[in-house]
Amino acid sequence: MRLALIGLGKMGANMARRLLQAKIEVVGFNRSPGIVKELSGEGLISADTILHAVQQLQSPRIIWLMIPSGSPTDNTIQDLIPMLEGGDIIIDGGNSNYHDSQRHGALLAKHGIGFVDAGTSGGIWGLKNGYCLMVGGEKQVVAQIEPVLKALAPAQDRGWAHVGPIGAGHFTKMIHNGIEYGMMQAFSEGFSLMKGKEEFNLDMAQISELWRHSSVVRSWLLDLMADFLVQDQDLKEVEPFVADSGEGRWTVVESVDQGIAAPVLSLALQMRFSSQDTEGYGNRLLSMMRNAFGGHFVQGKE
Repeated sequence: MRLALIGLGKMGANMARRLLQAKIEVVGFNRSPGIVKELSGEGLISADTILHAVQQLQSPRIIWLMIPSGSPTDNTIQDLIPMLEGGDIIIDGGNSNYHDSQRHGALLAKHGIGFVDAGTSGGIWGLKNGYCLMVGGEKQVVAQIEPVLKALAPAQDRGWAHVGPIGAGHFTKMIHNGIEYGMMQAFSEGFSLMKGKEEFNLDMAQISELWRHSSVVRSWLLDLMADFLVQDQDLKEVEPFVADSGEGRWTVVESVDQGIAAPVLSLALQMRFSSQDTEGYGNRLLSMMRNAFGGHFVQGKE
């Protein structure tokens, strides 16, 4: 079996490696060619352009996209349409908005091209542990790519699922990431409280390792935290800035659209926004308001 993988970033490159290990032939293209050259030494079939990648496939062609959501994915799909024919399949494994995936599916259906939206989780550890794949699409189309899904997943019978029609894969991944925000926020707040209780002088590394075993809150996130806390508990060299990738925002918008309360997920997103606020204008206003009505002290800049 052979497919083209477009986009060989941190996840895409390791996905290519995992597929190659499973004896699936991979034609790879990346805008920056260095990784293509590196992977060609590991068995990747290199392509200089997307067209070159498509030309090295036989019908029905399978093209897996691992590129940024939004315009890059939109433009690449538009570029691919005249290169493909009926029965070919495009898989979007990036973090696209599920509304975009539904739109892409409808567009490609007009040309007889199959579309699958594959929410992909696993990060930089996917090569070793496998990827969790949440797949949306028509049943017969998903069936054609099952060997690829089974090769990328932790095992052939787990870690991947056809969760529903086109859009369902990226919708499920969006909610997954929203939950991830909440779990990370809960851990960060709890450990901050323990770190702040100076009279007990708690060992954060010891506690994170302790909770990994038979605790109700044991998780892969806790495993990762235990790994870096044993090296550095103070994290003084790390800036308190937390980025958000977009899927947390979409999850909160979905809760508003459905009228379903999601306070934990919403607040976790707001806390990330707070960490990104380098100007602090709102907090300056708060300080001045307290001074105006109560004469409270205003801390000036040094």
